[in-house]
Parts: sequence; structure tokens; C-alpha cells
Amino acid sequence: MKYKLLDAQRQFLEIPHNYTLDIAVYQGGYGSGKTFAGALLGILLAIKYPGIRGLVGAQTYTLVRDTTLKTYFEHLDNIGFKEGIDYKWNSSEQKLVFHNGSEILFRHFDEPNKLKSLNLGFVEIEEMSDIPYDTFKMLLARMRQRIHKKWGKFTYRIFGHTNPELQQGWIYTTFFINPPPNYRIICAPTTQNIYLPKGFCEELKQLYDEKYYNTFVLGQTGNYNDNLVVKDFTQDNIKDIPYRQDFDIHISCDFNVDPMAWVLAHKTDDKVFYFDELVLENTTTSKTCDEFYRRYPNHKGKIIVNGDASGDNRSCTSEYTNYVIIKKKLLSFGYDAEIKIKAFNPPIKNRIAAFNAKVKNAAGDIGLYISPKCEKLLYNIYNLRYIEGTSKIDIPSYTQIKQSKELKFLSHPFDAASYLVDFYWPIVL
Repeated sequence: MKYKLLDAQRQFLEIPHNYTLDIAVYQGGYGSGKTFAGALLGILLAIKYPGIRGLVGAQTYTLVRDTTLKTYFEHLDNIGFKEGIDYKWNSSEQKLVFHNGSEILFRHFDEPNKLKSLNLGFVEIEEMSDIPYDTFKMLLARMRQRIHKKWGKFTYRIFGHTNPELQQGWIYTTFFINPPPNYRIICAPTTQNIYLPKGFCEELKQLYDEKYYNTFVLGQTGNYNDNLVVKDFTQDNIKDIPYRQDFDIHISCDFNVDPMAWVLAHKTDDKVFYFDELVLENTTTSKTCDEFYRRYPNHKGKIIVNGDASGDNRSCTSEYTNYVIIKKKLLSFGYDAEIKIKAFNPPIKNRIAAFNAKVKNAAGDIGLYISPKCEKLLYNIYNLRYIEGTSKIDIPSYTQIKQSKELKFLSHPFDAASYLVDFYWPIVL
């Protein structure tokens, strides 16, 4: 049985480098041959490397069963008997077992901790954009099956296939923005699949609006500015910002136990420069002060504390407010410190308007810069958005955060940064 592969499928299967780990994503529109190529690659690896153990999965087992596994059986039905490929399906363990000792497990990723005992030679991920980044990182750590001498030259492989993300998620930041040389993304428009029925793409063009067609047929990355809270932020707003020992430091605080989010900035009369952030999990105000001192023990300039006005309220667990705790701590370290906060927080839309005006105003002037060190703040800039059709910020639910730990860092770093801007350059709407 011979297949005539599409150019994108061939690029996906072949490895163009000499690294010991290859990580590839096949991003394409509907009917672009993504799952076809992934299942074919899994079978080829099982045949070529006797005794290899592979894992095929998706966020839900329904997707694995109805899409990926179905495609594996279609390939094996096409080529198995003709090429003498002997295999068995073990339904109780949900795995394919080949006559040469290779096996391919089929699993869901909804409980990734259950996969931590596996040592694998390859992993295939269906609808890769659906899985959390933490799951992807966990799977990277599973690439450690012992290499058999009879395999010869061998490369561990993680390969996935997906439609383009609708927002700037981890696949975009990992594979499009300065990816390592062994990370590959292959983009495949549906229109390049010559095996589709005649008129298939033209019919989709009539059915979908332009944005949907560009994403799910042409396979283009989305317009990630749609519904974003922060508008017009570009690479021009990102720069290496040196810490100045003799300059004033503005610490702007959002008080939350997990995570606590503080941003550190220098400022002039009309510009603000975020040079660092303190985003700590399961912590306290006092411990966050300790972390600041650890990083900047010899600061000579003044420290001005800004932030959430509600932090000036006493809690049931302490006789002191957060700001009293901060000032006491900073003074004990020998800093010259003062608190500057508003009597109450303005409406969030005012803070957002003030922040966006500093990102770039109507005259095109930039008044806000962020260091690449501020990873969580930048994550908010690129991903914090409104609920579709509303002016309400889309805050991740507990269930969503449980599935993807990274989501818990949404909103808090942005809140901390916007409190500072609103204090010095407020906009009244």
C-alpha cells in the first residue's frame, strides 16, 4: 500500500535536524489531513522501532476514541494485511500491541498525574491546543524510554495536530515566538488537500464568515487582538529595562494569597517602566516583602507603594492592614518607604482606559514599557480578554484553573500594574 502524501504531511513526518528530541505541530484547517498524518506516523514508529512504547491522547477520551483511534484502525485495515503487520487491540488496557513488541497506549489527559509513571518513546496529541501547557510539560518529562541498540539512530518524538488557536495560547507563544530549533510547526490549509471532494473548500467559503474561514479552512493563526483588554500593545512596548539603584521604585500591589502579584517600576512624569514582578504562589504579604528584599537589598532610592485600595482594610486574621505590614517590613529592612494609594478603587473600566492610554495614546505616543522579565504581566497583556459581546473580563473559573494552572495568573498581575497607572494618570469616564 502506497500513500501519496501532501507536502505538509511529508514535512510533519520527516525530521530536519539532529536533535535527540523532535517536537512538531501540524496546524491546519478542517480536512487538511492532520489526524491522518499523526496516526500514520505513530504506526510507522511502532513498526520501525521494535519494543517502542507510544502514547496517543487528547483532553477527553471521547475525542481519542472517535477520531484518533478510528484513524489508526483505518490505516491498519488498509496496510496491515497487505504488508504483513500483525497487531492486536487490547480493549481492557486500551492499547495496540504489535508482533514486534511495540505498543501504543490510548489515553485522555484530563488527569495527567496518572501518566507520570510512563516511560515513552513518542507521544501523539490530538487537538493539541485543547490541552493545558502544564500537561505538555509533563509529557516532555516522559520522553525517557530506554533506547535499544537495534534501533540505531533514534529521536524521541512529541507530535500533535490541531486547528489554529482562537486566542494567543501556549502553542502560539511556544512555537511561533522564538521557538527552539527542534520545535516545528507545519501549517496546512484545507485548500492544499487535493483528495477532498470537488468544491469542498468553495462550499465552506460560502458557509463561513471571513474570520472563521481564514482560521478553520486556511489554517491561519487568529487575530489575537479580538476582545483583548489591553489594546495596541506591540513589541515597541517591550524593552530591556535596567534596574536603577538610585531611582525610586514603585511597588504596585494586588493582594491575593495564590498568587500574590506585585509589579516593580521606575517612572518619569509621563512614562512608566515595569522592570520586574513578584508573582508568588501560596504566600503572604510579609513573605512577599522578604522576596523583594532578597532581590534588591542595596536599594538607595525611595520605595513608593501603590496598589489595590482594599489592601488598606483590616482582615479577620491580622490587626494590621496589608499596607501597614508592607511599610513596617520595608522600614525594618532600612528602606525609605511610603504608601500612596487611593481612598477607594475606581471602576475597573477607568483603570483599563488609563492603562491603554499609556500603552499608546491617540497621537501614537508610547508611555508604558515592560521588561521581558515580567513574564506573568506579559501573559496577561496577551491573554486577558472580555467575554464575547460584553464589557466583562473573562476571569477563569476554578474548574478551568484546576485543568490549567497557568490560568490562575490571569488578572492579578494586570490589576497590580493598572493600579499604578490609574493612580498617576487617571482617566474619568
